[in-house]
Amino acid sequence: MPDVDVLIVGAGPVGLTARALLDRWGVRTVLVEKHTELSPFPRSRLLNVRSMEIFRQLGIDRHVAARAFAPEYGRVRFRDSFTGPDFASAAMIGVNAPIAESPVIGAVTSQDRLEPTLLDAAHSPIRFGVELTGLAEEPDGVLASFGDGTSLRASYVLAADGANSTARDLLGIGTVGPGALGSTTTVMFEADLRQRCADAPAGVYVTAFGSILPMYPEGGWAWIGQVPEGADHREPLARTLGDGLPFEVSRVQRWTVNAFVAEHFRSGRVLLAGDAAHAIPPAGGLGMNTGVADVHNLCWKLAGVVQGWARPGLLDTYESERLPVAHLTLRQAVANAQLLMQAQQKRVEQLASGDADGEIELPWSEHYFAQLGLVLGVAYGSEAAEPGTDYVPNTSPGHRMPHVDLGGGRSTVDAVGEWFTLFTEDPADWTDRAELGPSGPLPVRVERLSGGYGTLLVRPDGHIGARWDKRAVGGEELARAQETISAAGLVQ
Repeated sequence: MPDVDVLIVGAGPVGLTARALLDRWGVRTVLVEKHTELSPFPRSRLLNVRSMEIFRQLGIDRHVAARAFAPEYGRVRFRDSFTGPDFASAAMIGVNAPIAESPVIGAVTSQDRLEPTLLDAAHSPIRFGVELTGLAEEPDGVLASFGDGTSLRASYVLAADGANSTARDLLGIGTVGPGALGSTTTVMFEADLRQRCADAPAGVYVTAFGSILPMYPEGGWAWIGQVPEGADHREPLARTLGDGLPFEVSRVQRWTVNAFVAEHFRSGRVLLAGDAAHAIPPAGGLGMNTGVADVHNLCWKLAGVVQGWARPGLLDTYESERLPVAHLTLRQAVANAQLLMQAQQKRVEQLASGDADGEIELPWSEHYFAQLGLVLGVAYGSEAAEPGTDYVPNTSPGHRMPHVDLGGGRSTVDAVGEWFTLFTEDPADWTDRAELGPSGPLPVRVERLSGGYGTLLVRPDGHIGARWDKRAVGGEELARAQETISAAGLVQ
């Protein structure tokens, strides 16, 4: 008999989001984290609009936004130095201002601000300072061993333990992609810079010698750039700031920019998510958000299988749905990183030759931050295709349920959640329950949706599972659709 339903490995944003999602279904979880506390470093800083929709479903989006920067910081500025004028700037679409396609906007916030909020979003046990050392699959679960000599049996393991994933190594799952792109240094420092950016706020100030990032609305800064092994990080930081501005360093971290996708996201009862499944370079702010979307896809499936209202084969759809998204996202992020590095290197050469007025190709193509097609337009199943830059709402199976105002401040995004949601023009024709599989009744929320959308059955992760053009669908037909979705993910 397993001790828990799901063992979560890793207390980053992805693991903590998974814990909060599974808690909504009453799935018994334990989370283990090898470090003794949450990360003190800012690390990932951009929450896109889709992640904020997921946090809205968890009831924490307002708290996250309250601790984040104001929307006008959702912009990148390119300069020779922090104190110099802009060459250009690019808005982070869906972050810098409201958009018609969603009831929320994204946020610029630091990972060390987000994680405590996610930690408080659930109450299941967390064990810090416990390192995973072994995984052994058994007939009805997985035996996980830890460095402190303890062990635990779980029905399933969700491994969100980072790019250097112990779980992935223990399973012998390889990776594909460029691999390590280089070493980067983050320097956290204090300086009196707020007045310098008051008239030109940004989440990132990119220069030829590194990037300056405001850390928190109330203060604190970071420099991110390349420092050769053994070299002094203060010199490039001072050059990036310009004007001889004084600063005081508080913390320094060297880290590797990785770029790969795991060959598989599942091995038996162990499933990979977040950086364990795909390490995405930070340019464009895609990595953490992709991991949050991973577990949003996975957790309702785990809950269904554990609780018996979904077939075990439903877990196979996690890899088939999310692996192509990871490859697509990696390609975009690598292209972003290459554009950024090329622009920085060219500017260094121009400044060294005295050609300060030289032309430079800026590192934001039309795809760099105009990502709504990638953020909101991802589709699963036969509808899956590489989305364009722009997002076009679509109600075919596999697509995210579009945002439609239901009145009273409610969105279709708010109407989906733990169970299936049926959107129909005639709610009175439906009861609030339908039969599904051997486990008996499964709740179905029924919502009125006018406007010629047809009848839509939406999965708990907000993606459309089935669609009928007709307004009236029989109960048996609905039950068959649910049964198909609970086994195969979609009705094609």
